[in-house]
Amino acid sequence: MDLQLSGARAIVTGGSGAIGRAVARGLAAEGARVALVARDPKRLLAGADELRRTGADVLAVPADTTDDAAVRAMADAVVAAWGGIDVLVNTAAQPATPTPPTLEELTDAAVTVDFDTKVLGYLRCARAVAPHMRRQKSGRIVNVSGLNARRTGSISGTIRNVSVAALTANLADELGPDGIGVVVVHPGLVDTGRVPAAVAYQAAETTSVRRLVTVEEVADVVVFLCSPRAAGITGDAVTVAGGNRGAVHY
Repeated sequence: MDLQLSGARAIVTGGSGAIGRAVARGLAAEGARVALVARDPKRLLAGADELRRTGADVLAVPADTTDDAAVRAMADAVVAAWGGIDVLVNTAAQPATPTPPTLEELTDAAVTVDFDTKVLGYLRCARAVAPHMRRQKSGRIVNVSGLNARRTGSISGTIRNVSVAALTANLADELGPDGIGVVVVHPGLVDTGRVPAAVAYQAAETTSVRRLVTVEEVADVVVFLCSPRAAGITGDAVTVAGGNRGAVHY
């Protein structure tokens, strides 16, 4: 299937992380131009160089998504380079901790950082790219959240991921008449090769397939949702976790 992404101008935030890099590779493989965005310039440039070696057209734009001025400057830089923006994939977030803090241990500051980085960060990025997408009457925004939106066990993780889903639905309703689709993707724990064996085994037992999904499997779904082929999917959540064993969602 031709995903019709050849020449598309895509932004991937969290571009130095495992999922962000995998999504960038997937978009580039479909012929998209990819702007990688991350806070750490060294890791960002390393990721951009890796992608360029595949022949991709890549921009590396250092930006902290907790800084609205930096986010707007990032979007302006992409438009200056390529004339517009067709795709935004939001993956920038605080890393999840293997053992979430208890209620007594959880601080206001930890929740605030989680919310500012992921929820408000995604909002800032969507707000910066929306005018450019509206002018061309097309665009796709994919917000990568997480399966904590459908599980207890991490107070801050659930708050931020449910909030991303709520943000997604609101953006879809507002931007839909301008031809812009917005979707949220909920990965489970992803096999990055760095997950401790005991944690991976325990998490795998909660899936229908009894294994962790890979970053490439998550990226495959995200890339499809970035494409015009996914125009009929908006305002909704797609789970990429190998099944959420024992749960029924409707």
